[in-house]
Amino acid sequence: MFFNPSTILAVLSVLSAVSAYAESPYRSSLPSVRRSLASKLERRAEKVQRQNNAQSSLTLESSQIAKGLANNGQQGGGDPGQVPSLTSTNNFINFCLTQNVPLTNGQQVKGVLISDASFQMGRIIASTKMPSAKFVNPKNGGTIQANTAFTIQMAISNMVTGNFVNPNTNYYSAPQQVDGSGTVIGHSHVTVELLSSLDQTTVTNPQKFAFFKGLNNAAQGGILTADVTAGLPAGAYRMCSINSAANHRT
Repeated sequence: MFFNPSTILAVLSVLSAVSAYAESPYRSSLPSVRRSLASKLERRAEKVQRQNNAQSSLTLESSQIAKGLANNGQQGGGDPGQVPSLTSTNNFINFCLTQNVPLTNGQQVKGVLISDASFQMGRIIASTKMPSAKFVNPKNGGTIQANTAFTIQMAISNMVTGNFVNPNTNYYSAPQQVDGSGTVIGHSHVTVELLSSLDQTTVTNPQKFAFFKGLNNAAQGGILTADVTAGLPAGAYRMCSINSAANHRT
């Protein structure tokens, strides 16, 4: 069988033209709004991928450098008594390298002079979202029966309570987070300290307490509770709360 090369080329050219002609109406029939939406979705996917990749990168993204951290706060003077702030041009990413102390690695390191936790502060809340707490029971100055079980009640606002990570492995190990309304995601604690008298003015020892409990459950009706099942011996006591983000950042 014999083929004329010029005939084959001509046929291929015709087929190519037919293909182009057939595709052209399809491409032009795609509305511009659909093309625009597809482009936006593609850019969004690329952005999400870039953000996700950055979470495992050991390099600081240049767009995330807080240039204000290079200012010690004393340019042009400052209020009397102020001290200059530490400064950084790389968000203090290697600050712990200068401290010559062990990293916490998510643990509550004890038995050393000091340890260091290197991580971002996380989301900073608006002034209108500052958590607030007030004890409901026992009442301030109130009296309860000694060595008798009672329940501490504390009203709390502006906190998504009941969020409590493992303090043995994730203590201070992640930034503060907020929910969609900008409210801190966290939990609370209650501490009771024995006083010499109700009018005691000397500071207490923070390592000694009569009762301590992390309030890991979500508040019910805006109230957090802690059961003191054994009660407390007779005496004067101070009761206080510690409100923190999920990883215990306060």
